[in-house]
Amino acid sequence: MKEYISYFFKGMAVGLANIIPGVSGGTIALITGIFERLINSLKSFGLSSLKLLLKGKLKEFAVVTDFYFLITLFSGVIIAIVLLARIFDFLFSQYPVYIWSFFFGLILASVYFVGKTIEKWSLSVIITFVIGTTIAIMFTFLTPATQNNNFFYLILCGVVAVCSMILPGLSGSFVLILMGNYQLVAIDAINNRDISIIIPVLIGAVGGLVAFSHILSWVFKRYKDQTIATLTGFILGSLGIIWPWKNPIEEMFGEKIKVVGYEYFLPSLNLEFFIAFVVIIIGIASIWYMEHSAQKIEKESS
Repeated sequence: MKEYISYFFKGMAVGLANIIPGVSGGTIALITGIFERLINSLKSFGLSSLKLLLKGKLKEFAVVTDFYFLITLFSGVIIAIVLLARIFDFLFSQYPVYIWSFFFGLILASVYFVGKTIEKWSLSVIITFVIGTTIAIMFTFLTPATQNNNFFYLILCGVVAVCSMILPGLSGSFVLILMGNYQLVAIDAINNRDISIIIPVLIGAVGGLVAFSHILSWVFKRYKDQTIATLTGFILGSLGIIWPWKNPIEEMFGEKIKVVGYEYFLPSLNLEFFIAFVVIIIGIASIWYMEHSAQKIEKESS
């Protein structure tokens, strides 16, 4: 029982990380020592485990898939996300500069800590880095301007976000920001219990989680440096989205007001700026601490 209580609280830590743009749930999973078990458990879902389930061999199915571990872990993840959503709704409305400053520091530090894991900078690595940066810059100026509640786009959001959640160094919430649906999915839909938004995201998340766990090891074994370079470029080119000093451009859509873009500006050298600068440093220090802890755990396990 103590073991599963521990998994529940570790799941809560992963959930808290996944709702904060710039923090990777995969990194938290690595720090808490459950990353490898999580990937192995997700990879166990396939035809053999499905046959056990269809034959009613529930105990065998639970053993093969490490099902109780997953249920306990993801219960913690879901509860943490639901509890934290309202807090972030308040922070975004009352202290936008400070909360975005913290996120800016988190993502700025992630650029370094993800990029430094590249072992060799070859031509293909440089090309993928440039491609990742270019795509992210395009997202910076285009995608965040509007939210998209199309059913199939929400499924795609679930797939992409959940895949990034299990990658150490990349945040699922950060990807949702890039896709323009962070506010819609991570805050509004959860707070309002909007099933029309939650269901397609969950469909994409479950399918993406199982499928991505099977290809994760294959991609990293064959194209590790190229993959990391793409992620590094993606994060670097997307820093503009998290720039703290911006005013939302809003338009009326029927009875609803939606953000369709941002007006960016340079900050004034006032008290707000210096507080925001300190918050950015705190964000950088937070990522440094988590990555340092992850490296320590990885060394101890090797």
